[in-house]
Amino acid sequence: MMFHPQKELFSKFIGLVATLGLAVTLFSTFLTTSIYAKGAEQPKLEFGVVPDVQYCDCEINGTRYYRNSVSKLIDASQVLNQENVDFTVQLGDLIDRDLQSFSTILPIFNMIEGPKYHVLGNHDFAVKTDEVIDILGMENQYYDFKYKNWRFVVLDTNDLSFYANPEGSEKYEEAEAMYNQLVENGAIQAQTYNGGISAEQLAWLQDVLDKAAKRNEKVVVFGHMPVYPENHHNVWNAEEVTEVLEANGNVVAYFNGHNHAGNYGLQNGTHYVNLEGMVETKDTTAYSIIRIYKDRLEIDGYGRQEDLVLEIQ
Repeated sequence: MMFHPQKELFSKFIGLVATLGLAVTLFSTFLTTSIYAKGAEQPKLEFGVVPDVQYCDCEINGTRYYRNSVSKLIDASQVLNQENVDFTVQLGDLIDRDLQSFSTILPIFNMIEGPKYHVLGNHDFAVKTDEVIDILGMENQYYDFKYKNWRFVVLDTNDLSFYANPEGSEKYEEAEAMYNQLVENGAIQAQTYNGGISAEQLAWLQDVLDKAAKRNEKVVVFGHMPVYPENHHNVWNAEEVTEVLEANGNVVAYFNGHNHAGNYGLQNGTHYVNLEGMVETKDTTAYSIIRIYKDRLEIDGYGRQEDLVLEIQ
């Protein structure tokens, strides 16, 4: 066989070009990916929301698997920690009944790292308001806090109710008058497992929202019970509440639980999002990570909770 040095040299040259071509392609891909990653929009902040854990050491009732909330909340806490959320809110009904339920489920919720905030739910009232506040380490039954240029407001939708106030107290009597009027009017939210928001709390809410508007702060509000759309789970005086929420045009979203099936409505620029309850079903969870961007809120739902994009109006 004849040896052709020119052909061998040419073959090596072609191989070198191919290798360099592959290297250039890989470098180009890496560079493009890196530029894209650096340019990808990052959320201003992100927070976890856990609705209706409703734990108790109780037998299954229909679709409610009370004991299974322990493993569901453990899984949620691990994900929220991995995602390193800025804070976490549980939307009320951490327990279903029995005071001792808190001693099992509260330490699991506290496994979540970072700031944690509680919303009071109707099932949390194994004892009256002041005692529940102490157990959960809350400073007040309703309050607000700030992250970056966003104001977050926590309402107490059990303020006027039959279960949160001692019989014969002023708030119990206010609750009785409001409820009886609703029954007389045939209102579908006239249910004893619902509650109302007092004039005092509404005045406080209006003041918080007015101050937020002056500071150009966008607002997210949390409550246990829905206020819109119309539903038999709604706050007794839901219309009064939505009037206050929508007055300044700076409340982007209202998040709640209570109705485990979930719901959604948009009214006057405010998104009303009823998140599904974690306690429902044997093994499918329900919680969310909500990410805030310049022009929208993105709900990243886990389990039964669907993803949603809420445009800032």
